[in-house]
Amino acid sequence: MVILGISAFYHDSAAALIKDGRVLYAVQEERFSRKKNDAAFPEQAILWCLSEAGLGVEDIDIISFYDKPFLKFERLLETYYAFAPKGFWSFSKAMPLWLKEKLFTKQLIRKRIKALSGVKRLKIPIHFPEHHCSHLASAFYTSPFKKSAFLTVDGVGEWATTCYGIACGKTGIHIMGELHFPDSLGLLYSSFTYFLGFKVNSGEYKMMGLAPYARRGNERTHHFKNLITTYLLTVKGDGSFQLNMEYFTYASGLKMVDALKWEQLFGVTKREPEENLNQVHADLALAAQEILEEILIRIVRFVKTETGMDFLCLAGGVALNCVANSRLYNERIFKDIYIQPAAGDAGGAMGAALTSAYLASNLDFTGLDTPFDIYLGPRFSNFEIERVIRKYALPFQYYEDQKKLLEKTAEYLTANKVVGWFQGRTEFGPRALGNRSILAAANDAAMQQTLNMKIKFREGFRPFAPAICEEDYDTYFEGGRQSPYMLFTSTIREEWRKRLPKDFENFDLDQKRSVEKSQFPAITHIDYSARVQAVSRDLNPLFWSLLQQYKSVSGSAMLINTSFNVKDEPIVNTPEDAYHCFMNSGIDVLILGNYLIVK
Repeated sequence: MVILGISAFYHDSAAALIKDGRVLYAVQEERFSRKKNDAAFPEQAILWCLSEAGLGVEDIDIISFYDKPFLKFERLLETYYAFAPKGFWSFSKAMPLWLKEKLFTKQLIRKRIKALSGVKRLKIPIHFPEHHCSHLASAFYTSPFKKSAFLTVDGVGEWATTCYGIACGKTGIHIMGELHFPDSLGLLYSSFTYFLGFKVNSGEYKMMGLAPYARRGNERTHHFKNLITTYLLTVKGDGSFQLNMEYFTYASGLKMVDALKWEQLFGVTKREPEENLNQVHADLALAAQEILEEILIRIVRFVKTETGMDFLCLAGGVALNCVANSRLYNERIFKDIYIQPAAGDAGGAMGAALTSAYLASNLDFTGLDTPFDIYLGPRFSNFEIERVIRKYALPFQYYEDQKKLLEKTAEYLTANKVVGWFQGRTEFGPRALGNRSILAAANDAAMQQTLNMKIKFREGFRPFAPAICEEDYDTYFEGGRQSPYMLFTSTIREEWRKRLPKDFENFDLDQKRSVEKSQFPAITHIDYSARVQAVSRDLNPLFWSLLQQYKSVSGSAMLINTSFNVKDEPIVNTPEDAYHCFMNSGIDVLILGNYLIVK
């Protein structure tokens, strides 16, 4: 059975194709359109999936869309009614779009698929699993578990913002409880993201990275937390909570919060996007991060008690908060936690298809024996790569022997050159995991600033993630959950750390950033943490081999691995995308398959 999964119309639209319960291909529309977080109907992603599989529209058995538009429309109407007349301006802007596009999604899907294929009639059944069902299916049906508890946490689906229950390969999915809009942990976190001057639905990573710059145990963060739990929300022992909507406007307006009320509450002026960051912003970010973690811990303890399961699958946009994930793992509430790397809305396309595959058939899921292969997007032949090289008349070296290519790449990295690494299939989800990556030395003290300022063109306080072979993980990091997907943080071992100055806590943010925290300063965050990719030889043998070669040449087993893109652009997809990123940034060396180009 061939099933096409689709997510669209909000952010991170995507398409996924599965056959007999196995994910064949999945890719976000942004990779083709070059519009970051593109929400448009994923026409190009659908066409690519079908073309790569050698299938036509007539070969599809089911189309599965990742939520229920009518339920979402019901929530929209009821919310505007509840908050009337406050939300009239927002209502007047939203309704025409809903009535034109989003409400009649089934008809729109049929129309778009027919246009793509040229068929006059489309008889393929279209399924609409609920949003959180798509999320949890994307996690459970790619996990190593036959049976587990699940928890999904995001901004909002139709009504649900948090959902938990039990998933079983034989009996399917049993939802045991939900929290509903407007009470949303994801939207609470995004409200702080907005107030601190970052973009909602993409700037949450920045706030998470800013939080550790707060002064440890400082009274201001403690004060902020008290204000949050006194005025913004009420939390119960089981983790359920209720937001005080007098302080939030996302239910009825075009902005997240009532900025004036927040400014009066916290004594902090709302930060504009280009304003400098200072200590008070970091202290507020930490308060929000810790509140998120503490609520999640309560919820997960409750889920453990209610389900009695040993394992947990976590999904939804909040599951991309790797600091919170690590806190949950370290609490050891469950024996293990699995998170699917495209945990946000893009992964909903895959989850919708998997929901249809397993709940609409007799397929029995018994857990995956090997880590889920997230390299599900486009790849390019030597012919396609060389066509780009010749188009731009680039001088290049071609290495027939892959071992020699790895040796040369390792030489450049050892010489502190920045390498654009373009290999195999593109990763599905927001993280570059060794196929569309920018690589650099982790032990170069200047590299974090070099990458942030000259290549990524982003805020200087943001750390970079290391990639290391899973066999070398314990040499450099202690405890934590090894992840091939960069979904958890780990702490660098004591022997690699450097002593901080005595008055370090009184430094400003830039001074704190510039102090070397370890012998690998480019990847060590201010609290000695790092978001580690533990590279598996089975999952990505080429990247694993490069790390091994770099270790043999440099004596270091670790590389910076950051996504192959610059600020506000999607990760590169094609060789031409990689070329433009290479030429418009400070990357020194570009490697496209077996081709090496030096700037």
